[in-house]
Amino acid sequence: MSEKAKENATTETKAVTGVKYTWGTGRRKASVARVRIRQGSGKILVNKREMTAYFPHVKDQFAVQAPLNVAGIMTNIDIWANVSGGGNTGQADAIKLGLARAIVKYMPEIERELRDKGLLTRDARSRERKKPGQPGARKRFQFSKR
Repeated sequence: MSEKAKENATTETKAVTGVKYTWGTGRRKASVARVRIRQGSGKILVNKREMTAYFPHVKDQFAVQAPLNVAGIMTNIDIWANVSGGGNTGQADAIKLGLARAIVKYMPEIERELRDKGLLTRDARSRERKKPGQPGARKRFQFSKR
């Protein structure tokens, strides 16, 4: 693994107020998520709000829960995620990657299953830049023949 990849795969275990948390960082488009997990009852908080309140769309809720379903620990751990930047889908996918990385740190034996499902791979697609002389990245101004 290259030095840059190791830097992006920041996962560590820290003691916060005497309780051990496992951390994972995820990114997608313009979103960055810092996810921490610990043994618990299965609650998921995103920016200090319940996940269902923060992500009203079911597809985003499923995306956040995907690593938990693969690992089979849906009700065993508590999750706190701080996410910023981007929109709903980007934030949900950033949390998904951060959560998968934290689970690998928490349970190393589950890494193969998460990797096979593509949950440990960062989606490198991002917004294309606006070009000069055009209103957007690909859109052109209306062509006038005369």
